[in-house]
Amino acid sequence: MLVSTLGGPTYTVSLIGADGKVAASAQASSPATVTCGGTAAGVVPLPVSTSNTRVYFMDGLGTVREMGPDGAISTVTTLPIGAARRSMFAVSPDDAQIAVVVADFTSGGATTNLYVNSLQAGAQVKTYTETGSYILWPIGWHGTSNLVVAKVPACTQGGGPLCCGPQELHVVDPVTAVRRFTLGGSQCVIAGAASPAGAVCEDTQFTQANVLNWVAAPQRSIPIKGPVPAYLSPDGTLVAIVDFGTATTAVNGLNKTISLQACAWIDATHLLAGGNAQQQPRVGDVTSGVIVPVAAQGDCGGRIPGGL
Repeated sequence: MLVSTLGGPTYTVSLIGADGKVAASAQASSPATVTCGGTAAGVVPLPVSTSNTRVYFMDGLGTVREMGPDGAISTVTTLPIGAARRSMFAVSPDDAQIAVVVADFTSGGATTNLYVNSLQAGAQVKTYTETGSYILWPIGWHGTSNLVVAKVPACTQGGGPLCCGPQELHVVDPVTAVRRFTLGGSQCVIAGAASPAGAVCEDTQFTQANVLNWVAAPQRSIPIKGPVPAYLSPDGTLVAIVDFGTATTAVNGLNKTISLQACAWIDATHLLAGGNAQQQPRVGDVTSGVIVPVAAQGDCGGRIPGGL
């Protein structure tokens, strides 16, 4: 899935196939930006989620809609949203449950409330709450009985390699919010979107990337040079490591380099690169090296099937 910039009044979600063709697209009003007491920017994810069959996206009023590869769209639920409030959500792979974090931002950080309920009933059952300088993002489900949330700084005032994304991933019980496993942490920060095989984290010196499975067990290590995005393939065999300096992606496990800046795996052999008006999104086959353009714009926002 590509998600266009949220800087304008509307944004577009587009489903891209491994052949580079746009299968379906939809447009929604952009949620307003949020701040931490007007002194810093509130850090929030893209307002989208994927299940094993569908894309879900939220508009500026908090209305969540779903879209399948056939392009059919329907309204699912409405989540709380406001001047200093943002809802973030993750739909389970079977489209049955929705995890929602409602974050209320203040000058000192944010108050995070986590709800999990059936998708059609909306977010009503609170399972966890905290207040502080970090918030939780619900980023997906590992099966249907494990919710994955990311620990993220609530506010940022200028960027940097660790400012605005997941620091670590928590695998939690969706009913009690009890943590089962922790991937990454202060000594090995999450480096890119998670996959069904796990995630990649990087040490604080940015010299080594570590592949972790969903019980937080190390699988292998890869030398790196500086903070770089790293994406684990859905089957866990390959790691795509982006080099912004050369606008290429090295595919660890194949000893190959492909001429695009990847932001997600479509499947075990195809990478998706996002783009904007100055850069054309593309799909690359890591085995053949063939790259095809995509007639859509945006950053990577997830994949179908969406289970982790």
